[in-house]
Amino acid sequence: MAALIEGDDGLPAETVHGWAKVKHDRLRRYLDISRSARKQFLTGQSKSATLVDLFCGTGRACVEETGEWIDGSAVAAWKISREGAAPFSRVYVADIDDARRAACVERLRRLDAPVSELAGSAIQASSQFVSDVDPYGLHFAFLDPFSLGALDFRIIQSLARLRRIDMLVHVSVMDLQRNLSANLDPDAMAFDQFAPGWREGIDLERSRFEVRRQVVDYWRKLVSGLGKHPSDEIELITGDGGQRLYWLLLVAQHKLAHQFWQATAGGKQTSLRF
Repeated sequence: MAALIEGDDGLPAETVHGWAKVKHDRLRRYLDISRSARKQFLTGQSKSATLVDLFCGTGRACVEETGEWIDGSAVAAWKISREGAAPFSRVYVADIDDARRAACVERLRRLDAPVSELAGSAIQASSQFVSDVDPYGLHFAFLDPFSLGALDFRIIQSLARLRRIDMLVHVSVMDLQRNLSANLDPDAMAFDQFAPGWREGIDLERSRFEVRRQVVDYWRKLVSGLGKHPSDEIELITGDGGQRLYWLLLVAQHKLAHQFWQATAGGKQTSLRF
């Protein structure tokens, strides 16, 4: 993790690259487009529509290239839900780094968000979240890990126990491409965490292109086996030089959620490319 800096509000903050703005724009747009569905659960019997951000960071960041200050994902999500008159009934935040998590919690409290703090790893936090929320509510998870291995499949397994949960997921293309050789090493753990059992599901004698495709296809099958379906439409986030960084895709059970995701990027999504 990079060193913390002082934020423009006096709390600890982080430095990010400009592409974080694209990611947070898609998060806000999805939550705004889906606000009518959220309202139904906020006013219905459960009165429960929650957000969980399992890699929340500090909640505030400075864009390295421009010096612009932007909200982190959990703060941005809370603000757009409130602006759309469908504020989350509770916002859960987790980060394995205590200082980052504490800063995010304080920023949300200053915005009068009904925030709950989940300590420990994302694996531990996801299990705690599922145990805490109303099983009949509508829930949304933002999974924005710092690497492919950090997107441990046990996180998705825990969240998938909820009947109604949509997950916006960051899958690292960079790890699949640049770090493929290292991740294929028998002692490497990233692919085992991301897609357990992958070695039995792919042919390592194929081309590097095919190996990457098979790993992701295997992961998608694992997720679908939980009754939650990864979207066919994805958005590729690139760096300033056009380098492929990560995919954003939706994991959800209900067709309506996938329709919301299709509308989020306004036709900028494509199928998976390796």
